Amino acid sequence: MKTNYLLLFLLAAVIFSCSNNQPSITLINPLDVDKPDEVIILSREQVNEKISLSDEQLPVFKSGAGNLVPSQVDDLNGDGNWDEVAVLLAFVANETKMLTIEPVSENEYPSFEKRTNLRLGIIQNDGTYKEVDAYDALPCTEGFEIIAQGESVSWENDKIAFRNYFDCRNVKDLFGKLLPGLIIDKIHTEEITNYHDLDDWGMDVLHCGSSLGSGGIALMRNDSLFRLGSTKKYSYQKLTEGPVRSVFELRYSGWEVDGEMLEAVERISIYPGKYWFESDVTVNGCREGDQIVTGIVTSMLKREPFEFQAGDFQCIGTHDVQSLNNDELGMAVLVPKNEIGKIGRTTDINFFKLGYQTVVEKSFSNIISETYYIGQKCKDKVPAKHYFAAVWGLEKDQWKTEDGFKQYLQEEMNKLSGEIVIQ
Repeated sequence: MKTNYLLLFLLAAVIFSCSNNQPSITLINPLDVDKPDEVIILSREQVNEKISLSDEQLPVFKSGAGNLVPSQVDDLNGDGNWDEVAVLLAFVANETKMLTIEPVSENEYPSFEKRTNLRLGIIQNDGTYKEVDAYDALPCTEGFEIIAQGESVSWENDKIAFRNYFDCRNVKDLFGKLLPGLIIDKIHTEEITNYHDLDDWGMDVLHCGSSLGSGGIALMRNDSLFRLGSTKKYSYQKLTEGPVRSVFELRYSGWEVDGEMLEAVERISIYPGKYWFESDVTVNGCREGDQIVTGIVTSMLKREPFEFQAGDFQCIGTHDVQSLNNDELGMAVLVPKNEIGKIGRTTDINFFKLGYQTVVEKSFSNIISETYYIGQKCKDKVPAKHYFAAVWGLEKDQWKTEDGFKQYLQEEMNKLSGEIVIQ
């Protein structure tokens, strides 16, 4: 009798094992802190190691409870085939998750809440804006003309929005948000006619002038800064846009640096729930000793900027009553510690008034001023990664103090240093 019970038990175990022998992937949070809104990027090769998919099938992921996990498949190299999948999860401290992977056809791929967004709208004859996935900016050699919705390429998540002027200025700016949601499609429409005034959703909170604004790019060579702007060609290319991440590139050629013509690509990625975006800058034409520089406008800064290290990162930042709404605004740049270059401040001289006038209509000079910056080692044709963060005091009490902002930055630096382990 005991033998029969043992055989039945073993048979049940085998049946249970077979029924649960689904393709799966294990993800481990190695840190003793929670990681909400964590995006994990899996290559197609990593997925193929777990499940066999036909050319017509895409992977979807389910939690242990059988619930669909937000994800998107992305074709970043534009060859018509997906090459990465981004998955959005929330981890508690030291948590291990096992996700099952199932195949679905492309027309059966589930939809998820959209929490990131891109926008380049080009002005049409009737005054409306048509969204485009790729476009070339107009050079300033034959006069200055604004053709882009909000003057810019814009990107956002449910926390904050950024923009990069789509003209020879090439300065980054930002919108503060008071409510979660996506707003950049509405700029310069009947829904948001004027983003300079405080509204229910938020507003444009930053004055940039001739600075690097909120993370503009330059190259340092022999202690001289050369703005990534006024290039012969400046193009936008959307790579992907979806619920889990949005990614695009700003591509430049004919960038004059110290008498030489360089090329550059900035790939920008934004993820849900974060007060920062990720930037990977690749320069073709770097010399030994050159540094990629990014920085923060200081035109309304009265307090001293700060810097500190946490995890694998160096941070520079500012916090002050420096928004266009006359309230608190914090901004920071995070750079890997092993790539740190020079940290410094430019002069506050108004070069436009001295006659160095690049865009008269905007009182803009290509010579960089009023900027707190950090350099990063430049290796020719090798991407250099940094993160730019910004918070607005009106949105959350924590952002009203420098200590509150620095606490958030330290937490994010430690989280970025402890990547999810994929098994």
